[in-house]
Amino acid sequence: MNAARLYLAELLGTFLFLTIGYTAVANFNATQPAVAGILVVPFAFGLGLLAAIYAFGHVSGGHFNPAVTIAMLADRRTAPTEAVGYIIAQVIGAIGAGAIILIAINQDAVKAGITKPGAGVSDVSALILETAFTAFFVLVILTSTKRSVPVAGIVIPLALVAIHFALSTLTGSSVNPARSIGSAVVGGDLSQLWIYIVGPIVGGLIGWGIYRGVEMTGEEEPVG
Repeated sequence: MNAARLYLAELLGTFLFLTIGYTAVANFNATQPAVAGILVVPFAFGLGLLAAIYAFGHVSGGHFNPAVTIAMLADRRTAPTEAVGYIIAQVIGAIGAGAIILIAINQDAVKAGITKPGAGVSDVSALILETAFTAFFVLVILTSTKRSVPVAGIVIPLALVAIHFALSTLTGSSVNPARSIGSAVVGGDLSQLWIYIVGPIVGGLIGWGIYRGVEMTGEEEPVG
């Protein structure tokens, strides 16, 4: 398959996914009580991912997340050169999504979507949480796409919704370096971005390690 087509699918899918998520954050940060945002934003990111998977996943595999691409590389489902192209495309798509919010609303709306540790949460605590939850997320992705492809497109977005409910007020709920890079670069605040690059990448590799450990315990049996 033409590599440019794969990279374009990752770029557009990430753009679609994150434009929906960033817009939801901007909307509820500006106009609604905080509790409304806590309820709605997780679904916006989850449903945005669902839309991206079904719009572009059949072309590229629907990673839309550098942590997922790195885990797929570790599992030999993605070639090294392809993985580099995917990650570049994902970051461009994320920055493009942030740019849409900047142009359509303002930079403050973009800043509202920057992932940062919540009140009383240290950088180290946020790093631990982002690492752990990315590991869980990647484990779900690797397992569902290997064992139950027909339902993976639903299971993965639902897992992201659950993670957002768990982490939104603690870390901003990234589990995706591209998601954090887009809002941080366009929003103009890179001060704590390292948490959301290091944590998800390490977490993705841990998730892959758990997946491989479980898979090696016995014969693979399809689920569903």
